[in-house]
Parts: sequence; structure tokens; C-alpha cells
Amino acid sequence: MKNIVNLLILLLLSGAIPLMAQTDAKEQLTVPLSDPNKPGTLEVGLINGSIQIVGYNGKEVLIEAVAGSDKDGSDKVKEKVKTKGEGTSSAEASSAGMRRITPTNGFELTAEEKGNRVKIESNSFTRTVNLTIKVPQKFSLKVSTINNGTISIENVNGELEINNVNGPIELTNVGGSAVANTINGAIKATFTNVNSDAPMAFSTLNGRIDVTFPAAAKANFKMKTDRGDIFSDFDMDIDRSQPQATRSNQSGMYRVAVENWVNGKINGGGPEIMMKSMQGNIYVRKAGAK
Repeated sequence: MKNIVNLLILLLLSGAIPLMAQTDAKEQLTVPLSDPNKPGTLEVGLINGSIQIVGYNGKEVLIEAVAGSDKDGSDKVKEKVKTKGEGTSSAEASSAGMRRITPTNGFELTAEEKGNRVKIESNSFTRTVNLTIKVPQKFSLKVSTINNGTISIENVNGELEINNVNGPIELTNVGGSAVANTINGAIKATFTNVNSDAPMAFSTLNGRIDVTFPAAAKANFKMKTDRGDIFSDFDMDIDRSQPQATRSNQSGMYRVAVENWVNGKINGGGPEIMMKSMQGNIYVRKAGAK
């Protein structure tokens, strides 16, 4: 029988305590799986905050959430309110001499499980929410955050889809396959094993890409960096042919662009692994190499 778990946490900090003295709120959840003997999938996304996921030998998903203070400071009570005529709005002036009682320090975290698929959501747009999650080691992940956070994955084997905007991505001792994208941040990954049939991709605009693969991994690489260099300690078979030129027709005129991609193979080739950075070096490392 399918097990559906809906866990809703509403943290409302009492207005009787001065808000400026509040500490970070912390909560823990345990989510059982419908079939603990089969691999699962986790989907989690944040607006503000870091996400750390660690694979362990258990059969449940363990969630720890720590919420910081309001990003823009709106959770702090203003001790003084200017009177009308001192550059304040009428709304601010009308609250003079009054105390805020709105529970601004609360946040909601929801976890839902169905058929070994766990989905975690938070309604926090201004407060930073940092998640530490433990999952069984054979788990696929779809993880994203936008601001104020790092995405860190460790000891997980599965299909990993990782997206960050303003922060780095770190994958440590992972297996399977990965698609990792960020805009402002570096990408660092170490694979213990790779899926021999799955393509992978790593891209960033501002940051380096540093990925370590098993010595016996087979792959075709497609790599490009606009303002950096590419390094590898693999015996990589590089395609020395001329860069490809693409043509596009615009208003009756042809525009020719040269694509300066570096193409290479390791151990005879395999699924494609794309790496692209606009500003940063690319490192393709062999595990165990000195």
C-alpha cells in the first residue's frame, strides 16, 4: 500500500519575546519510504539557502532545517518611528507608538512522499533556509537553489540534476551520472563510478570546473572555456581537426561563427560529457593520479 506522508511545519515565534533577540529556528523531520528496499528520488528547491545531502546506510529520509533571520531585516522591530513630515510614509507614521504583532519570523517546510519519491518545499522567500538531508545511498536527486547557498552532495549513487544560480556546487564520492549547472560559482565533483550509458554536463559562467573520474571511465569529452585553459592527466585522444564553423541566415545575409570546442576521448570513448565555462579553467582529473 502506498505510503503518503505530508509533513507541515509552521514555526511561529511568539511576539512576547523581543524579535531582535530571536535565534535561528531549527526543525527535524523523518520521512519513511513506501518501499525501503528500492532506490528513491528526492526533489528539493529553495529560493534562499544551502542544501547539503549525504547518503547513509539507513532506509528513511532525514531532514534538518535551520532558518535564519529575514534577509531584508523586516523581522526586526523598529525602536523608533518617524513622525509624519520627516520623510516617512503615512503608513509608517500611522503605526507610531504601536507594536508589531504579525508573526514575521515563521516559515513553512513541507515534505511529501509517494512511491519512494520525496518532494520538499519551503515557502520562505526572504529568510535563508539551510537544509541538511540524509538519504539512502542509492537515490536520484533533483536539487536547486538560487541565492545565498552552496549545494553539496556526498556518497549518493544515482541520477543527479543539480542547479544553482549564485553559489558553488560540490559533489563528493558520488556515482551514476550528473548534470550540474550554476551561473556564479565553481563546480567540483569526484566520482567513484559512472553510468556507462548516461551523458553528463557541467556548466558555469563565472567559475572553474574541476571533475575527477575513475581511471577506467570511458567517455567522449566536449569542452570549452572562453577565458581559461583546459587541463587533464588522462591520456586523452584529442581531435586535432579544425574547429567547426556554423552558418546562420539573418535578413538575407550569412553569419559564420567558429565554435572553439575541444573534443577528446578517454579509454576509447563512451557517452558524451560536456564541460563549459565562460570565465574559469576546466580540469579533467584521473582518480589516483599524482
